[in-house]
Amino acid sequence: PLFSSHMLDLSEEPHEENVGICETYFKRMVKMDLILEMEIGITGGVEDGVDNSGAAKDKMYSTKDDVELVWNKLSPISPMFTIAAAFGNVHGVYKPGNVKLRPELL
Repeated sequence: PLFSSHMLDLSEEPHEENVGICETYFKRMVKMDLILEMEIGITGGVEDGVDNSGAAKDKMYSTKDDVELVWNKLSPISPMFTIAAAFGNVHGVYKPGNVKLRPELL
């Protein structure tokens, strides 16, 4: 195939656990020439039965430290990964005005 990747969404898990599990899977994936998309931070609204509408607002924005931890763990394995960082994005059902997008964080 021209492009083969896998998105692993463990964003509901604690950040360090999310990174650790993704690191384990990524070590296996590079042997198959697969690209990993890792999600960090949470999205607002309701998605796949998970309701984040009551989550603290700061949890909806990935930090420099969040991204740096991912980079430090995954880049020694391979450069073939992407980071889906949260910047106030929402999925599914949510109340209007509940989220403020901050693309400058990216």
